[in-house]
Order: sequence, then structure tokens, then C-alpha cells
Amino acid sequence: MADSVEVSLVFPAYNEVGGLERAVAVAEGELAKIAKTYEIIVAEDGSTDGTAELAERLAKTNPAVRHLHSDERLGRGRALTRAFKESRGEILAYMDVDLSTETSALRTLIDSIREGWDICTGSRMLSGSVVKRSWTRNLSSWAYNALIRLLFDTGVHDHQCGFKAFNRRSLFAILAEVEDAHWFWDTEVLAVASRRGYRIREIPVTWVEDRGTTVNLFKDSVRMGFKAFALRWRLTFSRPR
Repeated sequence: MADSVEVSLVFPAYNEVGGLERAVAVAEGELAKIAKTYEIIVAEDGSTDGTAELAERLAKTNPAVRHLHSDERLGRGRALTRAFKESRGEILAYMDVDLSTETSALRTLIDSIREGWDICTGSRMLSGSVVKRSWTRNLSSWAYNALIRLLFDTGVHDHQCGFKAFNRRSLFAILAEVEDAHWFWDTEVLAVASRRGYRIREIPVTWVEDRGTTVNLFKDSVRMGFKAFALRWRLTFSRPR
């Protein structure tokens, strides 16, 4: 891989003009402490609020930043898949622009892959986690994750935390099997990895709910529940690619 770096960190970004510059600056501050070489990829997904222009400016003024633009909305999952395919890192990671997850946990996330784990994921459901969000979202998250553990026996407590890192070779071995275009991608990648026998580590995080989230609790919970059953069917009756 030409011009490889140790760590590629991806920010999936759709209409994030208000927080993108700060997110990149904060993440780079952490990466500079823990990796000799790194890149920050802004996977900008058909934004209409000026995010594309801001991401392009950041990429032009900072050699560590790359901007991947899509004219049309790909969806968060497809934007992540595209970004990882175009990344140069041996360790691949992503986090959300809203910085809901405290970035100080990036060191543990990256070190876990260095230590030989295939995947490391932040978890809001571990005893050491500090989480601030509504009781309705806590209840919904608990029920959803219980369902996923039942269907896929992942052993993971929190499948949807947008704070994950991967060994490049491990992720690329399963990426073709991860099909979701949007929010279910986070869960699907863990379910497929678990089926392959990958070593998955969960780490506690400090996490604060983004009050401006576009997630619709009821509709998205129902939609992702259907996706979970469909994935169980597909994984049961298909062979690994």
C-alpha cells in the first residue's frame, strides 16, 4: 500500500458544518499523541449546508486531512465503507462528528488493535462507562442490544456506539458481507465479525447524547429490528464470501 500510515480515522459527515472543524482539531490533537503517522478522512455524504466546502478547505490547509465528497447521499454505512476502501491506514477507526464519545478513549481504541484484537468498540453499556442520555433511549438501547446478542451471540453489550477501530486486514476480509447503507452498519459489522470468530474487545467510554440527533427513536428502532432479523436469515443461509 503506497504512502501507508499507521492510523486512518474516518468522520462520516452529513450536514455537519457546525461541528466539523472542531471535531477534526480535537481528533488530530489526540492522534498526534498516539500515532507516528495518521490521516483524518472526512467522508462527506452529499451535504447541503456548506460541509463540503469546509471539508475541502480543511483538506487543502492540513496535509493530514482528506476529503471524500459524494454529490448524492450514500448513507452513513456506505460512506464508511467507501472511506475505508480509500484509506491508507493499517489501523482503521471511525467516530461521529458530534464528539458524543470522549476522544481520550482513542488511545485505548487504537492500542487494542496494536495488541492483536481484530475489532475494538466503545461501549455505553459497561460498568465503567459514563453516559448521559434520556431514560427512553437507555431502555431502547438495552432492548435492542439484548435482541442482537440473542440473534447473533456476539457477546457485545453495545453494538451501535459510533466509536470503533479495526485491524485493516480483518475488516477487509468481511467488508463485502457488510451491506447496510446507513445506521445498521455498526451492528452488521460486529455480527459478521462475530460469525467469523473475530476477537472483539469492548471498552468503556464517556458519552453524552447529542440533543440535535436526527435519529427517530421509534421508527429507527423498528426499522433496525427488521434489519436484524433479515441479517440473521442471510447469515444463516449463506456462506461467507
